[in-house]
Amino acid sequence: MRLPASLTRIIAIANIVVITVAVIGLSLVPDDSRPHATPKDVATIEDAPAAQPPSPSPVGQPPGVVATPDFARQVGANEAGLVPVLMYHRIMAKRLASLDRTPAQLRKELERLAERGYVPITAREFVAGDIRVPAGKFPVVLTFDDGHPSHFGLDAGGNPLPGTAVAVIQEVAGRYPDFRPVATFWINGEPFGLRDRAAQESAVRWLVDHGFEVANHTWAHPNLRVLKRKKVSEQIVRLERLLRKLGAPPSETMALPYGSMPRTKKAARSGTWDGTRYDFAGVFLAGAEPSLSPYAKKFDRGAIQRIQSNGKKGECRRWCSQYWLEWLDKHPDERYVSDGDPRRISLPEKLRGNIVAKRGLQVIAY
Repeated sequence: MRLPASLTRIIAIANIVVITVAVIGLSLVPDDSRPHATPKDVATIEDAPAAQPPSPSPVGQPPGVVATPDFARQVGANEAGLVPVLMYHRIMAKRLASLDRTPAQLRKELERLAERGYVPITAREFVAGDIRVPAGKFPVVLTFDDGHPSHFGLDAGGNPLPGTAVAVIQEVAGRYPDFRPVATFWINGEPFGLRDRAAQESAVRWLVDHGFEVANHTWAHPNLRVLKRKKVSEQIVRLERLLRKLGAPPSETMALPYGSMPRTKKAARSGTWDGTRYDFAGVFLAGAEPSLSPYAKKFDRGAIQRIQSNGKKGECRRWCSQYWLEWLDKHPDERYVSDGDPRRISLPEKLRGNIVAKRGLQVIAY
């Protein structure tokens, strides 16, 4: 990653600013919008029989190609490049916090991504290096924190409610055929504001069956930095058990509430509580810059960067989505460009030393 020196020196400060904004924004959510951990809640989740998760079907995956050095050069493949992982919170008709986006703002940003050649993949696919994006296109990861009602709901006909994040994603995908209608939803103990178990299960199963990822954002959304390691593991395991009951596959990714890392960093990625173990392939921050490629030597699976979706005002003048998407347009050599072949990693010869290929994938350096 060849960022300007001035950006590199203040990344740490920017992360703190973004996390602070997240805390302020989330503080505006009514207190009863957060699930409360009680012994009764624990019994309710743990005593129910485990539901068998359905096998998710690939959605919008491109036909396979076989990359060669000449083909990789022709499409300008650079699978050592940067990937924008966009972070969204509430999608509100009227914004109440700086983190909020309106449906119109979300639609405009997704249309811009589609027009510029970005193709959504899930966080799970990203950390696995399973990036099935057409040759010459760019992966983008759309992530939504907290499982807010504005992200997803079903109407009486079993379709996504208009104005929700899922409905907007599907609308944009309908106009741009290469734009896969997928995203990652990191949820808490009352997914999408639903308290009825049957309604929760219907929502989660609909998302999983349509290619979306539903994964772990802890049970009650605490600041993990102030918790002891056992409590960190409890928060993660309780949510993981709920996901299993609702028909979601085991989480392979999780997002840190407020972007706040536990005092013992590895506790966020793996641990055990009450006989249940978790082991995530990737843990995501609140972040302030694009992520490194999952093939990069310096890619840190325990602290993956994200970009807050927002314009270029205040602290977002240099750290949010509008700034970074413009920056990637101006620095195309820094961006991840797919070779269209998930079995191969293609990149310019000069970048060969920046990656490791430990997944049995063939490297094409041209």
